[in-house]
Formats: sequence, structure tokens, C-alpha cells
Amino acid sequence: MAMMAKMRSLAPAFIITVGALFVLFMVISDSNVLEALGGKTNYVGSINGVEVSYQEFQGAVERQRETQKQQTGNDIPEEQFDQFRDQVWESLVTEKLIEEEVQRLGITVSDEEVKDIILGEDPPAFLKQNFIDSLGRFNREMYEEAIFNPQNEQILLQAEEFVKQSRYREKLQSLLEAGITIGEDELKRKFIAQNTYMDAQYALFANILFPDSVLNITEDDMRKYYDDNPDKFKINAQRKLKYVIFKNEPSHADSMLVIKNLENVKQIAENDTSDFKYFVDIYSEAPYSVDTFSVNQLSNDAIKAFKNANKGAIVGPFPAKTGGFDLYHLLNAIPSNEKFVRASHILISQMGDDEANLAEANRIYQELINGANFSEMAMEYSKDPGSAKNGGDLGWFGKGMMVKEFDEASFTGKVGEIQKPVKTSFGYHIILVTDVSTSKYIVERILNAVNESATTRDEKFNAANDFAYLAQNNGFEKEAELMNYTIQESGNFNLKSASIPGIGANKRLINFAFDNSLNSVSEVHKMPTGYVVAQVSEVISDGLEKFEDIQAKIRPMVVIERQFEKAQQLALEDMKKADNDLNKIKQIDSRIQVGNTGRFNSTTSIPQIGKDNAFIFTALNMKVGETSEPVKGLRGYFIIKLTEKTPFDSTAFQAQIATLRNSLYQEKKSTALSTWIAEIKDKADIEDKRYMFYGY
Repeated sequence: MAMMAKMRSLAPAFIITVGALFVLFMVISDSNVLEALGGKTNYVGSINGVEVSYQEFQGAVERQRETQKQQTGNDIPEEQFDQFRDQVWESLVTEKLIEEEVQRLGITVSDEEVKDIILGEDPPAFLKQNFIDSLGRFNREMYEEAIFNPQNEQILLQAEEFVKQSRYREKLQSLLEAGITIGEDELKRKFIAQNTYMDAQYALFANILFPDSVLNITEDDMRKYYDDNPDKFKINAQRKLKYVIFKNEPSHADSMLVIKNLENVKQIAENDTSDFKYFVDIYSEAPYSVDTFSVNQLSNDAIKAFKNANKGAIVGPFPAKTGGFDLYHLLNAIPSNEKFVRASHILISQMGDDEANLAEANRIYQELINGANFSEMAMEYSKDPGSAKNGGDLGWFGKGMMVKEFDEASFTGKVGEIQKPVKTSFGYHIILVTDVSTSKYIVERILNAVNESATTRDEKFNAANDFAYLAQNNGFEKEAELMNYTIQESGNFNLKSASIPGIGANKRLINFAFDNSLNSVSEVHKMPTGYVVAQVSEVISDGLEKFEDIQAKIRPMVVIERQFEKAQQLALEDMKKADNDLNKIKQIDSRIQVGNTGRFNSTTSIPQIGKDNAFIFTALNMKVGETSEPVKGLRGYFIIKLTEKTPFDSTAFQAQIATLRNSLYQEKKSTALSTWIAEIKDKADIEDKRYMFYGY
């Protein structure tokens, strides 16, 4: 009540303040309202020097949002809204760049063109869709009546603008397509690729004949490869970040709020004569159903409550296996043909050998028999990390869910009796069966998920902000240690990276890493997973990777190169011994794979070889009866003897030339606009300042 009184006392001042700000906004809304209020720009970015205002961008966001709601029936989830804004920004950038290019290229669309499209024989689908009857017939009279109705003037203006923009794109697309050229050589290559079939005999001198162990690769070999192939080890400037993430996840207070709400629902339901379904329909986040649960589908607290509850009792709230909390209405407990046990265990597998593991297991077993606490011993000695932290508790499980030996011991053991060590493939287990159930429970339930509240998000942001401030002044690692925050480190990334390994996509954070020096600490950055504070942990300049750092990377490259050299050398030697006759190769060296391809062309995979483009390209350029020099393939060197080849059919080529030209044209047409847009985006000067408004 005191708080309400305080708010009422402040109300007049609040109204006056808001009123003053409203007037101020009205006066300067077309200029720099944000600068007037706090020195912040009113622009979210610029594209080739043309500024994009907050109002323009937010308007685009809302229009796209409304379109998606109409198409899907759903609003954008809050956790996806940052990503949605990114998509709208990219769309707006593309639109602005196209407008700029349209003007530069002198593309125009007259009012008369727009009128002809709207009033033409086949109006745009988005306009005529509301004037088609149940038989699919377009009612022209009603359409024109709506077009010329003065009450629809604003709608018509919007439609005209949409048609005009669409026409601009069509003309631009036509202009780009006019630049598509298809030469005679392209047509011939496509014809040959589709219509030339071959058959060949071959010998494969495979790299695997020369394993790493016989190649004797030295550090000098690796150094020479490194010096001879600098292009393979070039790197652009790169950065790494150490970071602390304040995750988007519910707090204990958020959980307690859900529990409190469900307790209130429980109290109301217990004192009300309505069916429980009535409360499910009002309060549950899952649709109403009557469920039959086995004990392995329920929390331990729920099972304990069900065992002690009468039919018709409302029990809970308890943690749900799927997350959140459940409030149950127990309809009945029924016998089940399936038996479930709950057991704890201590796994011993760390002593080095089987005999030592058994001795350790027997020692622990004896201590337990003498009165040691099972839970404490499990936390101290068990090598099953999943259950050890829970005092060895494995929860409930049915027959056949564990390995055979463990399963048998659990289902034959007595409740409360510590069993002698049982051996499985994992080690030795000391097993304690803590409960047995042959019941199922029929329930109705109210499920409430636990979501991160706005208060929790604010607390996370404030914690992140405090950490950033302290880390900037006192040191990143020092403050993280004092606050018991976990420091993680990203992988390498460059200025053009789409995302930061381990963190995700955040262009502003990438720019921070490249605009600042080693050990610089960032402000708070908003990510889909939470708030991030980062420190530049490594600065790598343009140049070559250091030889000392990449020897493990270089060695397999040298091995492969040496294998190819050996395979080529062997191919030349064996072919010389065989007088260039592939039929003799197997007699000279039984390790060599000799075979026939069968019929193939450039689009097929060759049996025993695969789709090896070097093999196929060489065969395409050979004459029947010709034997090739060694050809470097994917797995080694080939010697190829072409035995059959479809001759070039000039008559068929001329007959297909129109179809081939259209096919190539469609291939190029499908990528013309997207390729052009990617090129102008790459050259454009785009400044993104949305973080000043949206905090990321």
C-alpha cells in the first residue's frame, strides 16, 4: 500500500514529464530527437553515405513482422527477434543498393506503365486474388469498381508503389540477362559431356602402396614444403577472444515464482467443485490430456507423493521430466506388468587392471558393510560422473535398460541390501537397490514452464555490465576469478567471418576485436544465448602461419605429396618394364589394381574409381586405342587406355543446339541477379549502427 501511495504522489510529475517529452518529440521528430535527448544519432546506419533513420528501419521491421504473422499465424518469438532484425537489415540494404543501381543505370518506370499493369488483361495476382469466385473466375467488373473507388485511394497508392518496385526489378533482371553470353565452345562442351560415352582399361598405382612409415619424412622435408608452397599457409589477420557469457536461463527466483503460482492454483482447485480440466484449460501450458505414467517418467518427489496420496488428491508442484513444474490430479494407481527398480551404484574402474579394480571394490564394499555412508562413498570413489554427483543414484529404470550383469543384479537384489561387486564391461559395480515399483499412475496435470523473466534478464545485463567495467579497470582474468565466472576462448576468426567460433554471429563484436589492441575488454554484447563480455586474447597479423605452430598440419601434406611422387615413379617404371602394355602390369607388380571401367560419361561414377574428374577429362581428350601418360587422380596415378568412345555427332549437335543454349541460359539466369547483388554488396560502404538502439 505504501508503494501505491508513493506512485500516486509521483503521478502528476510523471504526467508533466511525459507530456514535455512528447511535445519535444513532436517538435524535433523529423530531425535528431535522440541527439537532443542524449547525444545519440537518430540513424541506425548508412548505405553508400545515405543514412537510414531509426523510424525507417523500425517501420520495415514492423511491416515484415506483420507479413510473417499473416503468412504463418504466429508472431516472431522474442528469442529470435535479434536474428529477425538482422534479416530485415540485410533486406533493406539490398533494396537500397538496387534503388541506387537502378538510378545509375537510368532504368525508369512511368506512371503509364504502372497503370497498364494494374488495368491490363492479367492484373498482378496480389491485386486480383480477392476478386476470384469459388469456381476460380476473375470478376473484372468488381475489380475495376474497387480500383476506381475513391475510398480505396490509399490502398491503390500502396499497390502502385509495389507494382513500380516490382517493375524496376524486372527491368534490372532483363538488363542483367541481356549480358549473358553463351559461346560455341560452351555448347560443344555441354553436348560432349552429355552425349559422349567411353570405355577404358586402366591401372591404378595407388598412394596407399606407400604408407607413412616407409617415407621417412624429416623436419627438413616439411620446411622445404613450407618454403615451396607459401600460398597454402597464407593467413588474413585473425583474432581470438576470451569471453564470459551470462546465459539466458531462468533464475532460482523464476522457478520459485512458477512454484508459488502453482501452489496458489492448487489451493484454489482444492476448494473448488470444478473439474480439474477446468483448471488445466486455464493455467496449463500443455493441452488437457489424461496420462498414464510409469515411475521412470516421473520425478522422485512425485512418486513419493503418489505412493502416500489418496485417489483424487492434488499433488505437487514437482519438477517435470521435460522441464518446468507439474501439478498433478491423481485419478488412480494401477498395477503394471512391468517392474521398475531404483538403484545406486559405485563404479570402480580406475586402478589400472582387473585384479586391482576388484581389490578396491572389495575394500569399499567392506567399508559399506561396516556402516560407511553409501552416498558419500559414491561421491568420493565412483568413476561414473553422471551418478557420482548424485551419491550414486541412477534413478528408476526398467528391465533390459542396463547391461546384462548389472540388470540381473538390480532386479534380483533386495531393497536396502548392498550387493557384492558385480563385474561388467565398464568395471566393478557395488549396487544398492533403493526402491521397487510395479505401479502406474493415471493423472491429469497442469504444466508450467520456467522462463527467464525480464527481471532476471535485467539482473544478467547488470552483472555483465558490472563485470565489463571492473575487467576494463582491474583486469579480465582477475575479476573473472574473483567473481567465479568461467572464462572460455573462441577459435580464430577474421574480419569477414560470419560468426565467432564458440560465440556466434555478432558483427559488432568482430569489429571490436579488430579495432582494439591485445587484452582490450569489450562492452556488453547481446547474443541469442545471453550477454557476452570479451577480451582480445590473440592478435594475428596478415602473413604466413608460423612453421613451428603447424608442423602437425604440414606433415600429412608432405606425406601425400611424397606418395603421389612415388606412385608416379612406379607407374613410369612398371609401364617401361611392360612395354606400355597394361595387360602385363599385373605380372610385373601384383599390387597394382588393373581393370576395365565399363561404359561411363562425364556425369557418371566409374565402378572401383568413383567420380574422378582428372580421369574423365583425360579420357574425353584421348583417341580410341591411345594409352595415356601417368594421370594424377584422387587416389594415386592412373594409366588409361581408351577402348571405346562415342564419336562426335555434328548432326545431333546441331539438332540439340537450341535446347543446349536454353539450358545454359537458364543456369546462368538463375544466378545472375544474386551474383550481381553479392558483388555490389561487397563493394558497398555499409555502416551498421543498430547496436546503439538495440544493444547488440
